[in-house]
Amino acid sequence: MVLFCGILVRDMWNIIPYFADMKRLIYSTIAGLLTLSAMAQQKIVQTAGRDQLGEFAPEFAHVNDDILFGEVWSRNDLLSLRDRSLITVTSLISQGITDSSLKYHLQSAKNNGITRIEIAEAITHIAFYAGWPKAWAAFNMAKEVWADDITGNDARAEYQRSIIFPIGEPNTAFAKYFIGNSYLAPISTEQIPFFNVTFEPGCRNNWHIHHATEGGGQMLVGVGGRGWYQEEGKEPVEILPGTVVHIPANVKHWHGAAADSWFSHLAFEIPGKNTSNEWLEPLTDEEYNSL
Repeated sequence: MVLFCGILVRDMWNIIPYFADMKRLIYSTIAGLLTLSAMAQQKIVQTAGRDQLGEFAPEFAHVNDDILFGEVWSRNDLLSLRDRSLITVTSLISQGITDSSLKYHLQSAKNNGITRIEIAEAITHIAFYAGWPKAWAAFNMAKEVWADDITGNDARAEYQRSIIFPIGEPNTAFAKYFIGNSYLAPISTEQIPFFNVTFEPGCRNNWHIHHATEGGGQMLVGVGGRGWYQEEGKEPVEILPGTVVHIPANVKHWHGAAADSWFSHLAFEIPGKNTSNEWLEPLTDEEYNSL
């Protein structure tokens, strides 16, 4: 199970050998990520070819599912899924293809982090090179895919463009431990698993404790916006991009966004023995508003 402060991340930490030099390894990993924006490779599984053409054209189905998606799209450590989606959508629109394949790839683009504002700008740009009628047709389909974003989320889209890591999906699994809306994006699930956690303005998690009999605790790295971290009985600490917070095991604490700012941090669960997480009472409005 993945446990982390704000979003509990722990599932694969328990299989990583506990070694004293973990801090150095974590720091070097962060430095590489922030410098190169490297993303772990994500294997893409596609079955549409076999589902629709498996009996009629099995070789085509194999190439579509296993080569195009299983190999080419899966090389997302070399070119991100977000960039591949944008390239694919551009290619389809330029050819005047506005059937179900374009809608599929528009939906994939949205899932891979392309915002409504960005897709509108991209199609507008394409129109000057591929033709106005093709852009009109694509806009009609894009409006359907991004329909839920037309009346809101512009602030979220604007914030997404300001950080290098994806905001991710709503953190519904742990919503009961938060005041306000938070989001979760897995950045790596191998070697050193960690997530990007995003808080809307005013969002914060409950007081909680990362228990361990040896080692354990957590490390946060600010990547966007402005937020707060506070241990019980101590003054709150402001978290800005680049701020590193070391959270000892067995210490009661909370963290979240400032009242007037979106906020994101990376969360690293430090390996230890007999680790567990205990969620406690919410931070009161009086306590939060006094920051």
